[in-house]
Amino acid sequence: MAGEEQTLKTLNNFTFTKIFQTFGMSIHHSNIIIAFLAVVVICLAGWLMDFSKSVLVIPETQGKATELQLYITYPDQLPSYLENYKQTGQRKGVFETLWEFAAKRFQGAVNSLFALDIPGVAKNIADYFRAMAWALRYHYVYSAIFFIIKFVVIALAGGAICRITALQLAHGEKPGLIEPLRFAKKNFFSFLFAPLLPVIGIILCGLCIALLGLVGRIPWGIGDVIIAILMCLTFISGAIIAVLLIGTVAGFNLMFPAVAYDGSDFFDAMARAFGYIKRKPWHILFYTAAAAAYGAICYTFVRFFFFLLLWSSRWFLRFGLGETEGTGKLAAIWPKPVFTNLAGTADIATASWSETLAHFCVHLLILAVVGLLVAFVISFFFSANTIIYSLMRNKVDNTPLDDIYTLVDEPQSDLTDTKPEKPVKRKKQKTDSSD
Repeated sequence: MAGEEQTLKTLNNFTFTKIFQTFGMSIHHSNIIIAFLAVVVICLAGWLMDFSKSVLVIPETQGKATELQLYITYPDQLPSYLENYKQTGQRKGVFETLWEFAAKRFQGAVNSLFALDIPGVAKNIADYFRAMAWALRYHYVYSAIFFIIKFVVIALAGGAICRITALQLAHGEKPGLIEPLRFAKKNFFSFLFAPLLPVIGIILCGLCIALLGLVGRIPWGIGDVIIAILMCLTFISGAIIAVLLIGTVAGFNLMFPAVAYDGSDFFDAMARAFGYIKRKPWHILFYTAAAAAYGAICYTFVRFFFFLLLWSSRWFLRFGLGETEGTGKLAAIWPKPVFTNLAGTADIATASWSETLAHFCVHLLILAVVGLLVAFVISFFFSANTIIYSLMRNKVDNTPLDDIYTLVDEPQSDLTDTKPEKPVKRKKQKTDSSD
């Protein structure tokens, strides 16, 4: 008996190993289907909106760089280039530009992580956010519409994935599609506004500071005196902005799981995320680093799986056609995939109509494979952060991992493979867990 208690206590001291269950949970069919559907909806929205091509492709640059690449490298030169080439430059869509840029930066971050190049990881992540800033600055109408669509879809899909992971982690259940989506729909505004609430606070504080600057325009020295008197309020607003910004960046990943695990409203989800960061910052940093390293390994494995799938299928098809590499119809129909570019690079300028049609069909299937890879990344992100939230809740509040909010009166669907949820009585118990 004493041996069993000692074993349980030892396992309790290494609860962070729960993070290594993320891969199995993230490839659960419900998670992948929901994430894939989210990718499809977002890509369809971006593809339809890209009919209005507005991104300048600079012809004089090597490889015909876009205005986004110029903005990242030489931001001060972009306005002059836009003015000089607005009539003669080629154009492409905003979504296509962001997709290609984000894919390269994501792969660059993974490569830097394997090389233990933390500054490289930070630079790739920073470049991604700079790309978002470029889109909002130079294509604000497009970006406002697209980002709203994207955030709504992610709120529903991410909420459902977090709920599935929470049920798996807490009770070992393997829910279907309907119940998690119903839960995400029921708590939609909590999932949507939990990360937006601190952003709204930042905007309001910024507007207060801007209003003081507007008052400072009053002539005859009156504005100067008012600014001097109220400068302390400016610093207070700046401090609030700093706190909200740090909390949002560090705690965004905990807000969705707070709703999924505890049924929190958006204000409580934000408060929990900020509170856990404040009380156990080193724990969440350790958990996040462990999840990122593990995620990079899992992503590389999944990408290699899809690369092997495409490469082997194409090799045997080429063998059946009796063609050598780079010659024949297959070179136009299906370009050779490489690990860093699963779709390959095709040259169909001289292809016949039938080869062009076949290339289009094959390309759609390859895009579906790439979409599954992106779906895995989304599923892994939300699954890992749900596990991290449960560990932080256990550390800070001494709440057992199997304590989860349930909907007692929620109707069950025949399409799910779960048993009806039973109410779980919340109980507090002390634990000796520590990393």
